[in-house]
Amino acid sequence: MKARLFISFAAIALAATSAGAQGVDTQRCPPGNVGAGIPDQTRASQDACQKSIDLFQYMAPQLGTAITGGNATLGQGGSLGGLGHFSVGLRINAVQGSLPQIQNVTPAVTGATSTNFDTKTQIIPMPTADLAIGIFKGLPLAITNVGGIDLLLSAAYLPEFDGSGVSVKVPDGSLKIGYGARVGILQESLLTPGISVSYLQRDLPTVNIVGASGNDSLYVNNLSLKTKAWRVVASKSLLFIGLAAGAGQDTYESSTDIGAHVAARTVPPTPAVNMTPVSVSQNITRTNVFANLSMNLLLLKLTGEIGQVSGGTINTFNTFSGKQAADSRIYGSVGARFGF
Repeated sequence: MKARLFISFAAIALAATSAGAQGVDTQRCPPGNVGAGIPDQTRASQDACQKSIDLFQYMAPQLGTAITGGNATLGQGGSLGGLGHFSVGLRINAVQGSLPQIQNVTPAVTGATSTNFDTKTQIIPMPTADLAIGIFKGLPLAITNVGGIDLLLSAAYLPEFDGSGVSVKVPDGSLKIGYGARVGILQESLLTPGISVSYLQRDLPTVNIVGASGNDSLYVNNLSLKTKAWRVVASKSLLFIGLAAGAGQDTYESSTDIGAHVAARTVPPTPAVNMTPVSVSQNITRTNVFANLSMNLLLLKLTGEIGQVSGGTINTFNTFSGKQAADSRIYGSVGARFGF
């Protein structure tokens, strides 16, 4: 699992994105000049710069989905029931992703060149921990309560890594805490389903990455990926089985500073080039729908989730086989939750 996660970050290590992700931003990678048949540093690094932009545009939404998943608390629809009630769980989100085969592509030194990247189906996992704490029971209404409030916390852990041509460092610590809240529209009872609205922000730890493809290297500093998600969820327990379904919207915000080293070439004769660092960012919004199936074992609940994200526009200069950057993605989650 850890190896697959770092394969995903290796793809990001050859990546950056344009603001807004609404068009092909070639201005971030100026064409430079050619004198006496020899490209200057700007021309020699333009293709590496543009490919970096497109690769990040392709991978960032997949990682955003891996962080957010679907339900804020697996198997839970309504609020917990006020003070004294809590839920703590572990889960693994996994996106049915596509990984560009960057090792098969050598950046050109004659200017930006559109390349069709082969992609390989790749499961992109993300382990997280969730905690929900009841704050307010809500107001009584017939056989249920309305307006209950829960505090939501989430934790993502990203260890450092060094190997297989990729070095990942986490300068501000490997643990990142997310936070949010849930408001119960209906608290689940014997006769009524649980229904709630939730908001949760989950982020990755800040990452510095060095990635290599042959003799070429790319440096990614201060890589930040922040997600915001709101959900409307309904759930109902039926003896030992629990059902939940919901929908909502995700926002993925990412930014980084990139630089590159392009090794010397013999054709055309070009010296080694160090690309001037470029600061870039992306913001994309996607629709998220999901369903949960749980097995209730007294205070323990085992849950599986299936979901899909879609929407947003991402245009790239380079192309990709199979799914494109903004195509819909299927994801799943499995987890265990203990609560009272």
